[in-house]
Amino acid sequence: MSLRSIDFVENRKRMLAGELYYSFTPDLVADRRRCKAACLEYNTYSTSGVASRRQVVEAWKRLICDESPLPSAAATPEEDEDLLADFPWVDGPIKMDYGFNVKFGTNVYCNFNSTWLDTCQITVGSRTLIGPNCSFFSATHPIDPAIRNGTKGPEAGKPINIGEDCWFGGNCIVLPGVTIGKGVVIGAGSVVTKNVPDYVVVAGNPAKVIKKVEQPGKEVVEEGVLDDAKEQ
Repeated sequence: MSLRSIDFVENRKRMLAGELYYSFTPDLVADRRRCKAACLEYNTYSTSGVASRRQVVEAWKRLICDESPLPSAAATPEEDEDLLADFPWVDGPIKMDYGFNVKFGTNVYCNFNSTWLDTCQITVGSRTLIGPNCSFFSATHPIDPAIRNGTKGPEAGKPINIGEDCWFGGNCIVLPGVTIGKGVVIGAGSVVTKNVPDYVVVAGNPAKVIKKVEQPGKEVVEEGVLDDAKEQ
């Protein structure tokens, strides 16, 4: 079977639905090439040290295919940076497959060397912090090698959903189909293979609950530090 003979529209629908589909059809190969070029552009801006906040945000929006308009530029670079403060802060380099399946909430921070296999949608909740070298794999392959069949066989995916106010230590991996609740801490080096409830700390491979956040929002703040937090 030639992959050029497949119904591209139906194949794409199957990919987004998490069903078996073929990833080396010409249209999806073109999408990944576009994303690779957009990643290169974004990484250039985000690692240059001289690009403005607006330039970085604009490159980010091109990477994830977000066509919504930005607020008009403020009078000064400092005011403009404040205006764009809640847009994601993502340190390059970053790698994605498609870009259009990655959705970040507001005030998300992602450290360098993150990888996003966004066959299906990967959603990151607002105010989530992601350490360096973290990977999010929504893509998966058949176990049977005869079906898997290298680049000529089908693959699949499952969405990843990450709640608000999470914190990922460095070198974490999240596998396909995982939902992570609100306020979760993922210990450094963890491999998250199953769903995680709200307000817990998980760690290990596979990651397991090691602690609960008993009273979210009630953690004692050291005197003289983060005075604003104590007033809230």
